[in-house]
Amino acid sequence: MSNVLVINAGSSSIKYQLVDAETGERSAAGLVERIGQRGSEGRIVHRSEGEGSAGARFERELPVPDHTAGFSAMVEAFAACGTPVEGLDIRAVGHRVVQGGSEFFEPTLIDDRVADRILELGALAPLHNPGQYQAIMAARARFDVPHVAVFDTAFHQTIPQRAYTYAIDRDVADRHGVRRYGFHGVSHQVVSRRAAAFLGRPIESLRQIVLHLGNGASACAIDGGRSVDTSMGFTPLEGLVMGTRGGDVDPGALLHLLRAGLETDELDALLNRGSGLAGLAGSNDFRDVWAAAEAGDGAARLALDVYAHRARHYIGAYLAVLGGADALVFTAGVGENHAGIRARICGGLEWLGVEIDPSRNEAAAAGPRRIGTDASRVEVLVVPTDEEAEIARQSWRLVAG
Repeated sequence: MSNVLVINAGSSSIKYQLVDAETGERSAAGLVERIGQRGSEGRIVHRSEGEGSAGARFERELPVPDHTAGFSAMVEAFAACGTPVEGLDIRAVGHRVVQGGSEFFEPTLIDDRVADRILELGALAPLHNPGQYQAIMAARARFDVPHVAVFDTAFHQTIPQRAYTYAIDRDVADRHGVRRYGFHGVSHQVVSRRAAAFLGRPIESLRQIVLHLGNGASACAIDGGRSVDTSMGFTPLEGLVMGTRGGDVDPGALLHLLRAGLETDELDALLNRGSGLAGLAGSNDFRDVWAAAEAGDGAARLALDVYAHRARHYIGAYLAVLGGADALVFTAGVGENHAGIRARICGGLEWLGVEIDPSRNEAAAAGPRRIGTDASRVEVLVVPTDEEAEIARQSWRLVAG
């Protein structure tokens, strides 16, 4: 057995899946949410998918004051569905960690030193690493197996210095760790590998542009399986338009808002939770924005125009960085499921060799698929991402030797 419990935690939630690292099959998945929120009960939703318990579901509201209580709730849910964790032969726990700084460039066994360093790197990712540290400590206390950190930033460690360096005072940048780190690395890595397999070509021979379009969104230029540029930067705020984040904004505009009287915390909330589709159209749900635009809502139409324009901007930039592309790949929730935005992003790029086949693009299908025309010089693909399976695979590969 190669069962890996994959943890994707935040400051107030624990998402988890039990994955067979060798096959990618899930036997259970769940979410513990509203952890530590005053005046609100926590909640767990768990479902089992394994043999003998398929379809079993556990849902309950209960006090979840911290991540330790969250893992206790998870263990209770497994037992309630007839699959107590003691009998699941969990061989490792793989933790998604957003920020690995410049030092973590591969899956890493977690000991006290590594855990402490993850917490210290919370200065660079205050919305992510502290909660992930709390989950790591709670999980290590609950599960006496190897724990592995898989970092979002690791895949982007191959970006050359010219691409990750911001043109600010060198000493200031070095002192405060200011550089492009990039995120969604696990997704970009697995999707680029799956795209190569689908095309039947060695990944080393391919130049790919991957668009991870979900509530968070990023573009990545991948040359021979190596990230050479990406749209997210020092934080996940930079780059594409997202659900609640606006992507690229002139830093001078932010200084202007501070001088106009916004407090730092207000500006932080604006950039992380009040921008992007939510800021432009009133909702961070892409389906709602699209429906509103179809119904004639001017704000929603503008939001989609900005969204598509920004994506096209990065496609053009990365064609220049790569010297052309062999494949343009869409992935994640919006990228995989919304034919309309794929068509809008690719429309007018025929002169660059990107040609969409409308029937292929609109066809409902699962798994990797080609949506470009037979004549398209750039392969246009939809490739589902699977970050949990990739975290399980990387964790298992490390602990199994």
